[in-house]
Amino acid sequence: MKLFLDFLPLILFFGTFQYADKNREWAAAVATSYLGFMVSGGVVGQEEAPILIGTVVMSVVTLVQVALLKLTGRPVHLMLWITLALVIVLGGATVYFHNPVIIKWKPSIAYWALGLSFWASRVVFRRDLLQEMLGAEMQLPAHVWQRLNFAWIAFLGLMGLLNLYVAYSFSTSTWASFKVFGATGLMIAFSIGQVLYLSRYLKPEGEEPKPPKLPS
Repeated sequence: MKLFLDFLPLILFFGTFQYADKNREWAAAVATSYLGFMVSGGVVGQEEAPILIGTVVMSVVTLVQVALLKLTGRPVHLMLWITLALVIVLGGATVYFHNPVIIKWKPSIAYWALGLSFWASRVVFRRDLLQEMLGAEMQLPAHVWQRLNFAWIAFLGLMGLLNLYVAYSFSTSTWASFKVFGATGLMIAFSIGQVLYLSRYLKPEGEEPKPPKLPS
């Protein structure tokens, strides 16, 4: 359920965009009627209407998610705070300037912001943010946490670059599909790779812990 809620803004963005993209005349009319007061010039064209409507839907859903978590006393994770800030700032700029390029930068900035947080926590503050996030769920040697931390930094940096490559090299529709399926698939594949790597350090339930074998 939590995984579904985490991806809900992305799913709704994609579904809204795809529907609006196939009904551009309707999308432009709706965007002009309901978003006209928010956009520069007051008129939304058929080309930019689908991504504007999708951006508004994603922004509202993300804001509702954060509000509900706060109201119910549950923690709001770092990535959700980053997403909310970027959605409000870049989403607002996308709607006002009705320029889809602005919101296309959101995933890259989110990846880089999270990667920078991991890097700064380790190098500047001598803490391991990833260990603080996951340490209650798994016990790992210090050098493994360090490798895991820098692996995520490198991966997030590359994902940010890949997102911009797709955004500037392909159509908005292709970028939206990559954002939902391509980027998510790569994230899942990377996470599976991490689990396979960590499996050697995780003891089966009920077994006594064994010291990890250090690399020669």
